[in-house]
Amino acid sequence: MKLMNAAVCFILVPALTPALDPLSTSLAMGGAAVAWQLLSPHSWLKCSLLECCNMKDTLNLSALKKDLDRRVFGQHLATDIVLRALSVNMNFERPRKALVMSFHGWTGTGKTFVSNIIAENLYQHNTLRQKFLHHFSAVLHFPHLSHVHLYKEQLQNWIQGNVSACPRSLFIFSEMDQMPHGLIDSIMPFLGYHKEIDGVYYGKAIFIFLNNAGGDKVTEIALDYWRRLKRREDISAKKLQSLLSEEIFRNRDSGFFHSQLIQKNLIDYFIPFLPLEYKHVRECVRQELRVQGHPEDEDLITEIALSMTDYPSEERLFSSKGCKTVASRVCLSI
Repeated sequence: MKLMNAAVCFILVPALTPALDPLSTSLAMGGAAVAWQLLSPHSWLKCSLLECCNMKDTLNLSALKKDLDRRVFGQHLATDIVLRALSVNMNFERPRKALVMSFHGWTGTGKTFVSNIIAENLYQHNTLRQKFLHHFSAVLHFPHLSHVHLYKEQLQNWIQGNVSACPRSLFIFSEMDQMPHGLIDSIMPFLGYHKEIDGVYYGKAIFIFLNNAGGDKVTEIALDYWRRLKRREDISAKKLQSLLSEEIFRNRDSGFFHSQLIQKNLIDYFIPFLPLEYKHVRECVRQELRVQGHPEDEDLITEIALSMTDYPSEERLFSSKGCKTVASRVCLSI
């Protein structure tokens, strides 16, 4: 209300003070222009200074690709699918449905990291606009099985209210393997092919689910390729997506167990995150040394990477924790 009153004052100043000198008049007119910008619902100035949602999409796909190439290691399948999915969605002025992606893989393979990179690029590091990023932790936000009915109502109201405020909202659900069965189905209407629901359009919203469920299946296939002397780059993304869909639908440890989201084909992409090999962990260690401001000690990089490559026990091909503990190991080693 204070902002509105100030804006009105700026607009009225020129009319109330006709005898002002040219400089004062120019300043008053400038104030009126600023006030007009602040009162406009989607003005560039208001969206720069205040918490608002500019309807213009801001995701630069080229910049996102560079970010993923530079910061994510060993996940060519995941990054390729993510870029393709976002490109298709952004190409439509009014997409037919919300974009829904489900990330699957062992802990430490980059699921959370990639979702954060998407968020950073979508909102251009603007802390004000990051209010349109919504992160739900199954363990933190939905801890009690006896409260599922209440959670369903709260989740529906939260999504509806926030998409009303900003159509290009991003919703990230982590620890989906801990999600109470049936809870995620409560958001099914928002993910379907509807023009609007109660006057709210959901086609620009993006939903990302993070799952450890399905990670063993992804690792099994990657290990089979290695044992057959085939390159991990030749693993079929299409085949893995189909296997993941079936796996998590039948898996009681998955938040998608017998989920209608899968039955009704509302998840657009099941995205595999492959287990990380020794060479990928090396790059994680190297990057962490840079982040912490240390020189790139090759002996230290080798030592840490070797200690983290532990699966299977015979071959020691993959890191069972991915790059999850790299930062702490670097701290202890310096």
